[in-house]
Amino acid sequence: MTERTEQAGRTEPAGRDVRAAPDRWSRPAYTRVSRIRGPLMTVPGAEGVGWDEFADIRLGTGEARHGLVLDTARDRVLVQVLEGTRVTFRGAPLRIPVGTGWLGRVCDGLGEPLDGGPPVLGADEAPVAGVPLNPVHREPPADPVLTGVSAIDALTTLARGQKLPIFSRAGLPHLELAAQIAAQASAGGEPFSVVFAALGLTHADAAAVRGTLEERSAAGDLVLLLNLADAPVIERILTPRIALTVAEHLAFEEGRHVLVVMGDMTAYCEALREVSAARGEIPARRAYPGYLYSDLASLYERCGRVRGRPGSVTLVPVLTMPGGDITHPVPDLTGYITEGQIVLSEDLHARGVYPPVEALDSLSRLMRKAAGAGRTRADHPGVAAQVLAALARARRARELGELVGTAALSETDRRYLDFERAYLRTLVAQGTAEPRSLDDTLERAWRALVVLPRRELTMLPGAAIDAHYPREER
Repeated sequence: MTERTEQAGRTEPAGRDVRAAPDRWSRPAYTRVSRIRGPLMTVPGAEGVGWDEFADIRLGTGEARHGLVLDTARDRVLVQVLEGTRVTFRGAPLRIPVGTGWLGRVCDGLGEPLDGGPPVLGADEAPVAGVPLNPVHREPPADPVLTGVSAIDALTTLARGQKLPIFSRAGLPHLELAAQIAAQASAGGEPFSVVFAALGLTHADAAAVRGTLEERSAAGDLVLLLNLADAPVIERILTPRIALTVAEHLAFEEGRHVLVVMGDMTAYCEALREVSAARGEIPARRAYPGYLYSDLASLYERCGRVRGRPGSVTLVPVLTMPGGDITHPVPDLTGYITEGQIVLSEDLHARGVYPPVEALDSLSRLMRKAAGAGRTRADHPGVAAQVLAALARARRARELGELVGTAALSETDRRYLDFERAYLRTLVAQGTAEPRSLDDTLERAWRALVVLPRRELTMLPGAAIDAHYPREER
């Protein structure tokens, strides 16, 4: 039987501090914790508490922490996080202020300032749980978000409202590429903002990201949320939701085109798995919870365009594939939800190519909605198709050369190998702080293509070839 005490003429559970509730609208505080297991603690005697409520936790030292209600059973409540001696339930899921006050700020994963500034304020508040966009009110993604990275803009162009993940492996420069995209991206002169949510970073990586994004942050069009590896698990689970909530308001209320970069999503999924195991849930593939797909979809499907609203939310989630396995549950389920992928290559990285984007494994399914006349350049789709076809032919020629020797290859096959080298040197290889315009990117693609005999350029109109091919070879 639960121990009870008489206080202020009322019967209350032991451990409940009624002095924290001076009137009937205040929420009581609880000072008893019956069990702590990893990031979870059980608070007995808690009444009127619901799932997903946000909790304020006060340590004996006076330090404030936060928690989230995962489960309730009779008068016992399971709270994720943290150690604590005094717990107050807010009576509602977490809400945050929203508005342009976030722009230019650097915060931790829960939105608390790290830049020495005051707390972020806003005229409105919104729940971080959010909801996916209603398909009835969606507009198809269209028009480009240019990243300033040639390997992406030329061959896997990102459309406004699209979900396009970056698949990487441990040791590859996915964080550097994500930060570069966030620093350089634009929407062709229209109002544009970036929300960068970094998950599970070391302190050194967090400092590097802040350095890369310092200029954009100072310009007042960046929101930077840094969740560190030593932060509580609950913060890692909430950070993507906070980022998307901020982005949705900037897009659909303030009329901005917003790019949300989130990574590493594998760290997010591992946090979800840790909580699921602590709750004793039945595991699914690789011990991840059975609801991993729906949980990822609840995040990814919050991006898009809304009919009648001028803004858009475009999402680039970054994730590492454990063991380089693209069939691992995290990349596998992400691929089902998103519209393509950008794949980084260990081989290109070993050859010193940055960014090591493997074009033949990458795909933007909505590229034709974002490229072409009136959007980028009239020759853009044809150039992209010709480059990909040439890369496929070069790969076959390289594999054949490994069997019979390069000297045994035909002159045409050797020209394709020359094209592949020119493609990597001229188009792909790029500095981490080198933004490129789309015109520069496409001209670099042409310089690689003209290495091939003219008769091989079957996907391009004659007028475009004449404009770029050396006169003596026309």
